[in-house]
Amino acid sequence: MALTLGFIGIVTRDMAASLAFYRALGVDIDEGQDDAPHVDAVLEGGVALAWDTVDTIRTFDPAYEPASGGHRIALAFAFAAPEEVDNVYAGLVAAGYAGHVAPWDAFWGQRYATILDPDGNSVDLYAPLGAD
Repeated sequence: MALTLGFIGIVTRDMAASLAFYRALGVDIDEGQDDAPHVDAVLEGGVALAWDTVDTIRTFDPAYEPASGGHRIALAFAFAAPEEVDNVYAGLVAAGYAGHVAPWDAFWGQRYATILDPDGNSVDLYAPLGAD
């Protein structure tokens, strides 16, 4: 049996705000879904991001409560060059999203930054150092 990652699920309190963030990040999400209870977007490579509202989760897990404070898992998006990390981070911060860790050169050889999505999820941006 080969294990394949099919999708990453994001539970959101505000679908429209979450989709706006990920669109600004560069995820290709079909328009007209801001009020949907569930949304999917397939990334290059075939893995999907999926969003569900808290109310949707509670339809099958009535006791569900979103985690508060800190993160246990982060999404990380790869870019081709360090300046793309800087530009995307700056654009998201300028659009009003919460920068968490400004771009920096990590000792493991990547330009790295972290921004928070509207639900407080950690979203890392990275690119190899020395990329043209």
